[in-house]
Parts: sequence; structure tokens; C-alpha cells
Amino acid sequence: MKQLDHYSSTFSKRTFPITLVCENVTNAPNVGSLFRTADAFGVEKLILCGEHIPLGRKMTKTSRATQNYVDFEVCNNASKAVLLLKNKGYQIIALEITNNSHALHTFQFSNKQPIALIIGDENFGISETILNMSDAIIHLEMFGQNSSMNVVQATSVALFEITRQFL
Repeated sequence: MKQLDHYSSTFSKRTFPITLVCENVTNAPNVGSLFRTADAFGVEKLILCGEHIPLGRKMTKTSRATQNYVDFEVCNNASKAVLLLKNKGYQIIALEITNNSHALHTFQFSNKQPIALIIGDENFGISETILNMSDAIIHLEMFGQNSSMNVVQATSVALFEITRQFL
């Protein structure tokens, strides 16, 4: 058995019809990790929404140069970005725990239209405005004392399930 590196892996490059919309994710290492996650799961676009998006050295240290490969844009207003995607025919899927959210492992994603996966602020989650715009709200089942995960970890789990269903 030989461990493979970046240059000898047998993974096929693929892009999925998924746009990741980040509402006020402002921690530089999280933003960098979101670039890596978007690259790893073949996300077509990353939209970073908010007034203080850190794109400097702290972000690039975590992104490991994936900001050079992932299509992204910065938008001040997340609601406007989501509305634009909704008007273009995207399914708006919010990753948040609410009183009517569906468990990720039970949710059937449609591959008939592109998906906009919305993630929220590290401390406050997704705004009520965007939750109300969403076609569906999904959450991760939690089995410990805590009721949430780091935004990047939760996004990775959700993207794994979405792309698994698209395969």
C-alpha cells in the first residue's frame, strides 16, 4: 500500500451545481477553510456576504491557495444575493437548526435545479430574513451536549451529503 499525494490521487475533478452563500462569516481561518471545502466538494461558486470579509494573509494561510481556483465574489448584502439566486431558479437551502428544519440525513435533494446552500454567522447563524426566503431548512443531527458545530465543519458534512446524492 502506498499513500497517495495531491499529484498521484485518482480523484476526478468535477463541479456540482451548488453555490455556497456565506452570510456574515467573518473569521479569517473559517473563510480560508470554506475555500478549501468549496474546492474539495466541487462547489461552482462561493459568495461571501458581509461588510468585513477577511481576504488577507490569515485567510490565505488556511485556504492553501484554493482562493485561486474557486470562483468567488464578495457581496455586502446576503439577502440580495439570495434573492438573485432564487430568481435564477436556484433551490435555496439553509443550513440551520429551527423548529421546522429537516435532518440532513433524511432530506432528499433535487438535482433538477441548482442549489444555493446558505450558511450563517459563526455566532448568530442565518438571519430570519433569509430563513424566510428559503425553500428548505436542514440541520445536522447532534448527539452530544452541544447543539451546533463550527460553521466549516457543518458545511463540510452538508456538502458531503449533497454531492453524495448527486453522484
